[in-house]
Amino acid sequence: MSQHYDLAAAFEKAFGLAPAITIQAPGRVNLIGEHTDYNDGFVFPVAINFGTWIAATPREDRIIDVLALDYGGERVQFSLDQIEHVDTATWSNYVRGVCKVLLGILPDLKGANLAVTGNVPQGAGLSSSASFEVALVKMFKSLYNLDVTGVDAALLGQKAENTFVGCSCGIMDQLISAMGKQGEAMLLDCRSLEFQYTPLPDSHAIVIINSNVKRGLVDSEYNVRRKQCEEGANIMGVTALRDAELSLLEQHKPAMSKTVYRRARHIITENQRTLDMYYALRAGRIDKVSELMAQSHISMREDFEITVPPIDYIVEIIDDVLGKEGGVRMTGGGFGGCVVALVPKNRVSQVMETVDKLYHTHTGFKQSMYICSAAQGAFA
Repeated sequence: MSQHYDLAAAFEKAFGLAPAITIQAPGRVNLIGEHTDYNDGFVFPVAINFGTWIAATPREDRIIDVLALDYGGERVQFSLDQIEHVDTATWSNYVRGVCKVLLGILPDLKGANLAVTGNVPQGAGLSSSASFEVALVKMFKSLYNLDVTGVDAALLGQKAENTFVGCSCGIMDQLISAMGKQGEAMLLDCRSLEFQYTPLPDSHAIVIINSNVKRGLVDSEYNVRRKQCEEGANIMGVTALRDAELSLLEQHKPAMSKTVYRRARHIITENQRTLDMYYALRAGRIDKVSELMAQSHISMREDFEITVPPIDYIVEIIDDVLGKEGGVRMTGGGFGGCVVALVPKNRVSQVMETVDKLYHTHTGFKQSMYICSAAQGAFA
């Protein structure tokens, strides 16, 4: 709760009055289902207890006045009548983008004073940006009693990121930030946006290990993977790889390059693993969860080729500790970033000590580790 206290004090100092509201939206980690989102497939995220907090008051005019505590107290003002993308204080583009998409549905929106802070690790692939966007939509909804659902908020956040910030993300990050449930994971169908939940076992913690390998190739390689997936779908005559099965893939194998075949195989098998993981958790089958997460990692390494040796090493050493009692895999876009593990609570310290002892010596990188639980979404 110290987050709220510091934020309220900083807000009052900056704006001369106490905040009317404080809003929080969580970050997320994806337990399984990698690169399936833009193939109309299934993902299995969890909202985590790291997030973005916004304190705010309404204004009578059309000015947005925003203080960013995590950027050295940088303060930015702009008018809702003149929203432009900026190259300085680039964090403010998220605020500008969300305002712009909201104006598309609510042209007479009023301004706000806001102070923002967050504790989602930047650049780790845990979706600080989606958390920020969803918190902003929730803030405007609360200040001005807007008729916006959690799914609306997710779509608005995604639209802001796609059209204004300029990142072609799928819908998963925003939707889990808006609609996550405490103690549960969400199976999300990225085509229909239908979702269902399943409880995570109380016996296990979510441990996230940031390899601190900077994700260098992720943008260019991401676009290459998307094109390869589209090519595979076109050759098979399906709308998206979501609609293909392994038998269809084998039938069209002669018409595909080896690379496109492997990319398609990852997506088709990963979709199935994601569904299987949902049912395995429902049935309390941790041994099955362990197997599915291991297969997912191998598929990302061999077929989709998005892992890097330091990440593979973390997965290997944690897997040695866990055996069939938990699961571990890379999570996120790839080429660095994070590993996610479902770890029995009585094994967490052992996992952390093992990574501490071996990872730096073996790779030259120093990890950051976060013990998380499944948190409530901003709109849930």
